[in-house]
Amino acid sequence: MIIRAWNGWTTPENATAYEELLNGTIAPAIMAREIPGLHDLAVLRRVTREAQGHFLTLMTFDNWQAVEEFAGPDAANSVVPPAARALLARHDARSPHFELLHRHR
Repeated sequence: MIIRAWNGWTTPENATAYEELLNGTIAPAIMAREIPGLHDLAVLRRVTREAQGHFLTLMTFDNWQAVEEFAGPDAANSVVPPAARALLARHDARSPHFELLHRHR
């Protein structure tokens, strides 16, 4: 399993709008693509000391083929729709990927 991580930050004023866009439009559209090998997309949020909204997405894939179907041939490129870019103060240009070694339950 491969975990793809991506970070984006908003101003305090844009945090709620971005969260609504991400959870209401972007994530459902990604999952609606029904990419074989994409298991899930988790959205995490924290408020930093600077009061920025910090968002982390974690996507779980079976293999690199699934990652490339989502992100394209350069799998580390971030995928940020224009509507999201308009609300983000900054974001990762590249997404690191991690091999899932074990899940403890």
